[in-house]
Amino acid sequence: MKILFGIWGAGFLALVVGGAFAIYDVQASSGTAVLPAPAPVVATPAIEAVEADAPMPDPEVLATALEPAVKNPGLGDFTGSITDPATGTVLWSQDPGRALIPASTTKILTAAAAMLVLPPDHRITTRVVEGSKPGEIVLIAGGDPTLSALPREEDSFYPGGPRIDDLAEQIRRSGAAVDTVLVDTSLYSGDPLAPGWSPQDVGAGYVAPIEAVMLDGGRLQPLEDESPRSETPALDAGRALATALGADPARVATGSAAAGAAPMASVQSAPLTERLGQMMRRSDNVLAETIGREIAIATGNEHSFAGATRAVTGTLQQAGLDVTGVTLRDTSGLSVDNRISARTLDRVISEAAGPNRTELRPMLDYLPVAGATGTLADRYGTTTRAGAGWVRAKTGTLTEVNGLAGYVVDSDGRVLSFALLSNGRSPSEARPALDAVASVLRECGCR
Repeated sequence: MKILFGIWGAGFLALVVGGAFAIYDVQASSGTAVLPAPAPVVATPAIEAVEADAPMPDPEVLATALEPAVKNPGLGDFTGSITDPATGTVLWSQDPGRALIPASTTKILTAAAAMLVLPPDHRITTRVVEGSKPGEIVLIAGGDPTLSALPREEDSFYPGGPRIDDLAEQIRRSGAAVDTVLVDTSLYSGDPLAPGWSPQDVGAGYVAPIEAVMLDGGRLQPLEDESPRSETPALDAGRALATALGADPARVATGSAAAGAAPMASVQSAPLTERLGQMMRRSDNVLAETIGREIAIATGNEHSFAGATRAVTGTLQQAGLDVTGVTLRDTSGLSVDNRISARTLDRVISEAAGPNRTELRPMLDYLPVAGATGTLADRYGTTTRAGAGWVRAKTGTLTEVNGLAGYVVDSDGRVLSFALLSNGRSPSEARPALDAVASVLRECGCR
């Protein structure tokens, strides 16, 4: 079996670009010849296939190599699992079935469930229809948080996301005079905040109330990742549309359209594949929750937190993935009430990297690259440099909760999946300790 991976190219690029900055100029003193400038260093990133016959690590040798790293007190309450995806062999584990708070490693389950039940090109449609009164229109929320009110010539936070300007232009072309905008948010049900979320999470910029339409994920500063979020994201979208049409934004309210109301405009989100990549690399909680609702809709579950979490676990279970001990209160991992075992997380990654679940394979490309991209961009820079460019993993961070789950190509060229969960330690303690464990997997050569 050959599996294509891009981490070799990422690691090589980091090395040679770093080397380019080491070039220096030697100043000549009087009467001394100036040394010629060295040839420029050219980055040649590449993707190479791992070798089909790369040796599998010996579990005993691997355990010995891991022992110092996994005994680090910075790991706190720690569980872990490491697997050889090609054979499904568990190579090492420590209390793997005990479920801990997973933080954003929860998104691995959400991504897997989405890829199992939704087509890769699945898009969300946001529509506008005629209202029941002259001059009234209804914005029908379809579940897309990536709509943006930024001008079309400016990049929005979500590449490929739809624009308010496009809706407004279609409505103007219809010739309709608009004085009132209603927003139909009935697609979602239940509380907009999940059990186990802190009341400060919205103001801190971690999440918005989960409503069926938002502007830039509810961000008050549309291009800032952890911008404070709006308390009324759906109404904000209606106000933006009203403003674009020259209507009074103060008149925007929630409402509904009559059955069979005439369509006036529509826009679509980016395909699911792009949104999943954004969700995983940035650890975007709003995207995770709205994708969770897409899974709920596709599986006939209630369009709420309870329905979305039931849809995710049910989908994985039907696919033969063990969800024993999994408790979900959201699909992003922001809830402190979530519980997932390292065994379950490792199994999902192992299936994605193995020979039998090709529908999950794109997940491998969504994971941040150590020392290079997403939530791992600022890690693996010092003592764990061995893992830089080779480790690809989903991070998870809450107060005294840290996780790392992904895969690495070891020094013998074998792909290994892993899931590492730590509770009870601060990120400053646990993150470098987790990174060190993953770096051992790269360095080991544990034949």
